[in-house]
Amino acid sequence: MKLLFICSQNKWRSLTAEKIFDGYNGYQVRSAGTEEGARIRVTEGHVGWAEMIFVMEKKHVRRLKDKFSNKLINKRLVCLNISDDYEYMDEELIEILKSRLSEYVEVPE
Repeated sequence: MKLLFICSQNKWRSLTAEKIFDGYNGYQVRSAGTEEGARIRVTEGHVGWAEMIFVMEKKHVRRLKDKFSNKLINKRLVCLNISDDYEYMDEELIEILKSRLSEYVEVPE
C-alpha cells in the first residue's frame, strides 16, 4: 500500500511518519509539505501516486483540495489532527502517530 503523509514544512511530523512506516508491512511511504518553503513540497504526482493520504491538520486538507481536487477523487484522505508541537522523531509524536494511524493501517510495534 502506498501511504503519503502531509504536514506544512515536511521537516517534523510527516517526515517522522515516513521514517516510522517506510518498508513496514510492505508499505511504500512518502512525505511532503504544503508550504512554499517545505523540505519536499507536495505535487500532483505525490497525490496521484498515493493510495492513502494522511494529513496532520485540517488546513492541509483544505490546501490539498484547493490545489489537487481532481487528483483526490477516489483517494482516502484522513486528517490525524496532530498540531505542530513536536520535533522530528519526538517520542510523544511517534506514540500519537501510531495510535491515530492504527485505525487505518497496521502499525509497527
